[in-house]
Amino acid sequence: MAAPLDLKKIRQDIVFSETLKGQHLNFHTTWGIFSPREIDEGTHMLLNHMEIGEEDDCLDLGCGYGPIGMTMARLAPKGQTLLVDKDFVGVEYAQANIERNGITNAEAMLSNGFAHIDDRKFDIIASNIPAKVGNEMLYIFMYDAMARLKPGGKLYVVTITGLRQFIKRVFNEVFGNYKKLKQGPKYTVAVAVKPE
Repeated sequence: MAAPLDLKKIRQDIVFSETLKGQHLNFHTTWGIFSPREIDEGTHMLLNHMEIGEEDDCLDLGCGYGPIGMTMARLAPKGQTLLVDKDFVGVEYAQANIERNGITNAEAMLSNGFAHIDDRKFDIIASNIPAKVGNEMLYIFMYDAMARLKPGGKLYVVTITGLRQFIKRVFNEVFGNYKKLKQGPKYTVAVAVKPE
């Protein structure tokens, strides 16, 4: 007979630390949030290929427990960073992680894509896009990102490599440009720039 599951133990927060783009961060997560035990490979790839200025206003679209947005906030201390997710558990953990790491220029809020964000504009929008979000939602994300970026602003995404041709087509359709920054066996990082 198998040993009984220790429910009390698995209900406790998962706690770990990670250095992302030179920033040491502490995370609390829980089961049910994307990649709860470690920062996933796609997130690492995305952050490693982003350029963030210290005054940039940033948006993390689909933030989970906050690794991308928190890293952007640290790299852009003179800007403001917003983290959004449609999952209230992710948002709660992201906000707690922001506070836990003493990051004062970031906040997390509940939003389905851009639906609940006010009319603020961003220099950088970044997203580790879930593979199963669907083409319709991807189109909404891209058009909304275009509308919310400042002129010259950049949308960085990481997707499973199988979506790269779709992303290339949509970036060219919406932004008029596309640049592949890194392609690996599993993930591809790409950027589009809003025309000046």
